[in-house]
Amino acid sequence: MEQIKICVIGLGYVGLPLARLFSTKYKTVGFDMNQARVDALMGGHDSTLEVADKLLQDAIQNNGFICTTKLEDIKDCNFYVVAVPTPVDTNNRPDLKPLWGASETVGKVISKGDIVVYESTVYPGVTEEECLPVVEKVSGLKFNTDFFAGYSPERINPGDKEHTVEKIKKVTSGSTSEIADIVDEVYNSVLVNGTHKAPSIKVAEASKIIENSQRDVNIAFMNELAKIFNAMGIDTNDVIDAAASKWNFIKLKPGLVGGHCISVDPYYLIQKAQVYGVLPRVMSAARRLNDGMGDYVANQVIKLMNKKGVMVKDAKILLLGITFKENCPDIRNTKIVDIYSTLSEYTSNITVYDPWANGVHVKYEYEIELTNKSLEELKGKFDAVILGVAHDAFKQEDIRAFLKCENGVVYDVKGMLNREMIDGRL
Repeated sequence: MEQIKICVIGLGYVGLPLARLFSTKYKTVGFDMNQARVDALMGGHDSTLEVADKLLQDAIQNNGFICTTKLEDIKDCNFYVVAVPTPVDTNNRPDLKPLWGASETVGKVISKGDIVVYESTVYPGVTEEECLPVVEKVSGLKFNTDFFAGYSPERINPGDKEHTVEKIKKVTSGSTSEIADIVDEVYNSVLVNGTHKAPSIKVAEASKIIENSQRDVNIAFMNELAKIFNAMGIDTNDVIDAAASKWNFIKLKPGLVGGHCISVDPYYLIQKAQVYGVLPRVMSAARRLNDGMGDYVANQVIKLMNKKGVMVKDAKILLLGITFKENCPDIRNTKIVDIYSTLSEYTSNITVYDPWANGVHVKYEYEIELTNKSLEELKGKFDAVILGVAHDAFKQEDIRAFLKCENGVVYDVKGMLNREMIDGRL
């Protein structure tokens, strides 16, 4: 390919940082179906906060980076990158509709000799069995004769300002050995730590799905330990710190597993494994355990309130944080909602405060109202306080100051508070 022009389809948490990075080296266009999102980006602001305004504005003003909803603006590109979500439905089955839609978009604009690279996390086989046939049907072109494909799984960690996209080592692959080399070269040209070229698209797909599945299983083990040790009256964090003194112990903490990756991706492999007659018992058990941790935390708080003689019915409870992780506005699949849901069976007096989350988005997604009051205004008003997210804004606060009286309950989901300040933690 003589002159590479890149189009990134999907300008969310993954697509935008990647498109901005590509624009430092290649002519790059970002495509998204959401006109409001495109308008905001062209105005120089990323509401996900993954790309700093200064970097985005520099890309637009100095690198010629543009974002668009118009197909005619991306027809002259020859290297398409698909970075759309891969959710699950209400029954935790893979929902490939965003990928099919993006593949239709590619099919409408792709030309002979072009390459399409998928970044979305999928089970092995999705790119070649589900996506490329759509591109073929819409375009009328033949895969690996008229156009070619690659797969390079995204490794973006929302809110992580240390492992930014240019510092992440990326897995790459291609539908032929020549295309694999081109895809690898394009990614390598903008990455500080280079790439790992996988021998096939299916291997690259599988590598990504097990990254997140492994972490899910590891955290599930810690959550199971937390349940055991809490029942025994032993502090889980103390146990982990002691065990971590051995050189080969993998130190992880128990916690809520939300977001759009670890809590979703294993279902893709679980579903595909069963097609081949394999029942993935460990992954399935890990998913069930992690999905139940919000309810577990809520019941632990109720138990502590009962022990201290605090009436649970109609109690005033403060939830600090609703995003799925600290210091980012991402509320996708947050398990704080499960805590809220269980507690709401006992009281309607639940206040949720989060300085990072967008109240309109939270209301739309979960029908939960975020309070507009400041932390100062919330002090001295609650029977129980749950620190659910480790935002920096909470680290300097005296969490017990939010209680109505000393007899109230403070529960630390994240294990970040001094233990003198809390009544319980995971």
